[in-house]
Amino acid sequence: MVANKTLVTEFVLTGLTDLPRLQVPLFLVFLVIYLTTMVGNLGLIFLIWKDPHLHTPMYLFLGSLAFADACSSSSVTPKMLMNFLSMNHMISLFECISQFYIFASSANTECFLLVVMAYDRYVAICNPLLYPVVMSNIFCTQLLGVSYIIGFLHPLMHVGLLFRLTFCKSNVIHYFYCEILQLFKISCTDPRVNMLLVFIFSVFIQSFTFMSIIISYCYVFFAIWKMKCEKGRSKAFSTCSAHLLSVSLFYGTLFFMYVHLGSGPAENQDKLYSLFYTIIIPLLNPFIYSLRNKEVIGALRRIMNK
Repeated sequence: MVANKTLVTEFVLTGLTDLPRLQVPLFLVFLVIYLTTMVGNLGLIFLIWKDPHLHTPMYLFLGSLAFADACSSSSVTPKMLMNFLSMNHMISLFECISQFYIFASSANTECFLLVVMAYDRYVAICNPLLYPVVMSNIFCTQLLGVSYIIGFLHPLMHVGLLFRLTFCKSNVIHYFYCEILQLFKISCTDPRVNMLLVFIFSVFIQSFTFMSIIISYCYVFFAIWKMKCEKGRSKAFSTCSAHLLSVSLFYGTLFFMYVHLGSGPAENQDKLYSLFYTIIIPLLNPFIYSLRNKEVIGALRRIMNK
């Protein structure tokens, strides 16, 4: 019986909608979003690289976050744009797994980068005199290295386990990218081991990183509250507000996506969470960190004047 099954090696991505009249408008909307995302993130990286005033740990971490956002968006959006204008929505098994891996690696790395950025604010505000010593170039490089190593190694486990699955029931993925939970739904092999490990590691990583950020900011807010100077208190809080907004957007959607394994009537809602997480957050982050940041705006002016 198993021998007669035809194994699937290509999948069909149904995308956001199958209505023909919406394909071109959606293509234009998401093309603008993607170009803005890349200009914003790569522009921020270029600005941090070129301006010596931004060669500090905080901006080193911010540049790394922008790189992770650019990778996250690029893993999903180009294929989605192609599918809006093409009748052929096929994606090979290798491309599908590669897309998942790049996206998952970027997302995992971003989790740990947000922790590193919270720790940076903790040291800067709670121990300002020790900041240059604690946040040395070597230590900052080590923090970034650990974030990327864990971020890129963890999804390898899920990729390896994907190869134990066979696909023969259907090759249609009712999603706009190769989301791992959607692959489980069309697997002929029992995916419960895969689902359990995704759930366990998602809960652990998200809980650990989120609680680390919360603990760091508890100390930060207590230190700000003890400040007697109103101007110093306002300046300290302004350096944290952008990061807090980014953390809120990131974890708010992430918890819904993977900790809550939605199905049935919640599928369309999960798709919206996923769309916000994969495409909208990478678009917003460079502007969240830049628009009210005097140092970034000053660096931009200096570059433009040159």
